[in-house]
Amino acid sequence: MTLSESAINEIMFALENGNGSDLVRQLAELGMQELIDTEATGRIGAGKWERSIDRVAHRNGHRPRVLSTSAGDLNLKIPKFDRGSFFPEVLEPRRRIDQAMYAVVMEAYVHGVSTRSVDKLVSALGVDTGISKSEVSRICGALDERVAAFRNRSLGHTTFPYVYLDATYVHVRDEALGQVVSRAVVVATGITAQGGREILGVDIGDSEDATFWTGFLRSLKTRGLTGVRLVISDAHEGLKKAVTTCFQGVAWQRCRVHFVRNLLARIPKTETDFVAAAFRSIFALNTVEDVHARWDEVTTLIAERFPKAAELLNESKHDVLAFTVFPQPHWRKIWSNNPLERLNKEIKRRTNVVGIFPNNNAAIRLIGAVLTDQHEEWAIARRYMSDTSMTDLTKTCNTNNKPQIGG
Repeated sequence: MTLSESAINEIMFALENGNGSDLVRQLAELGMQELIDTEATGRIGAGKWERSIDRVAHRNGHRPRVLSTSAGDLNLKIPKFDRGSFFPEVLEPRRRIDQAMYAVVMEAYVHGVSTRSVDKLVSALGVDTGISKSEVSRICGALDERVAAFRNRSLGHTTFPYVYLDATYVHVRDEALGQVVSRAVVVATGITAQGGREILGVDIGDSEDATFWTGFLRSLKTRGLTGVRLVISDAHEGLKKAVTTCFQGVAWQRCRVHFVRNLLARIPKTETDFVAAAFRSIFALNTVEDVHARWDEVTTLIAERFPKAAELLNESKHDVLAFTVFPQPHWRKIWSNNPLERLNKEIKRRTNVVGIFPNNNAAIRLIGAVLTDQHEEWAIARRYMSDTSMTDLTKTCNTNNKPQIGG
């Protein structure tokens, strides 16, 4: 965009006469106003006082608009047209995630649970004018409605052969206990029968025990989750019990990434590189027979020096190699929870900014917004698994030879 001469003059004046504390805000205000005026000119088809056969409307005054930014509150003027309406694209409502972040912080602030870090965050958002409780309620209500609709939507539109389950943790203020506690945020994602990815559900609770997980999984089934052939997760005992209860006859894949951490914990630090390399060599092979044979070789290789590690390998072979029953093109995508790990990192990136949530609802509001946006991005992205390989899945997955949990 090329700035007009008048805009350049205003910026030069601000540079020459603006004080240090307000200069950035003034420059941001001038630049944003120029963007708005330029967009209005393009929409009208002519500049101010310009005669043009392409003109479709005339300016008819303006309305004020305060935009809160990290540079401060910008006082802008939105042109009004004599025909039709105009709202600049640069001022379109914040993305859902940004709205959720704003609502969470403001709720903490209004409810009197703010700390110095929350005050700093409010300032970083550029909100110098403050916000009322009614405004917070309005924003939160709209977000809660959207997130609730996403969390409760039907899953009966297709089947989900692969389901990933994992948990991350956030800090929440518990008013009943009068202290900050750690809460588990559980997330489920799935691969559709067509090879696409969807976020199936999210919930928050006090722990990852079997009761909590069972309730979460049953809620997914109530909403229409069907066709599950393999569940991929870490080896939490409560989670394993819940999967056994809710998905009888379904195979379970122990995440190899989590498993290798447990394995290396039984190895002296000076030898971890050697054992890790030997373990990785198992997954470099391409046939079921070779993978199983190499697992046995690695177990034998380390048995004499590291008997505890070898014991773990023997106990976990069927759980970690459950993926080998499924089509080979899927192996790299189903032998670990890595797809969900990346999603958890995005959740943590957002929740770390807030630090401490004022309540469970605030945590679900922000995390639900993050997941809703990710779900929509996946909906228009390239398929995660090809339709050809998904067709192979229906041919090769025989329920009689699927490895069971703990098998």
